[in-house]
Amino acid sequence: MKKWAYLLLLCIVVLLVITPLILNPGAEFGGADGMAEEIILTINPAYEPWREPIWEPPSGEIESMLFTLQAVVGSLVIGFFLGKLSARHKSSGEKVKAGNA
Repeated sequence: MKKWAYLLLLCIVVLLVITPLILNPGAEFGGADGMAEEIILTINPAYEPWREPIWEPPSGEIESMLFTLQAVVGSLVIGFFLGKLSARHKSSGEKVKAGNA
């Protein structure tokens, strides 16, 4: 890709991150679990969950750290396989070129 394409992608990512912060400056960004629980309780106030969590993190900081760790591991796995696929593609192209010589 060209240098301008990378710059354009970077600008789009920055815009996607900053836009919600500008549009809702005082908003509290909560997780989907809390929103789902609120909606369920408004529909059926007598709702009781079927199961309780096996383990709850002792604090919000630890919960955030675990989500971050999950994202890092997922990114590493995806990056590994994309790198492996890219290397395989490059090496197969080199073999074809060497066979034509």
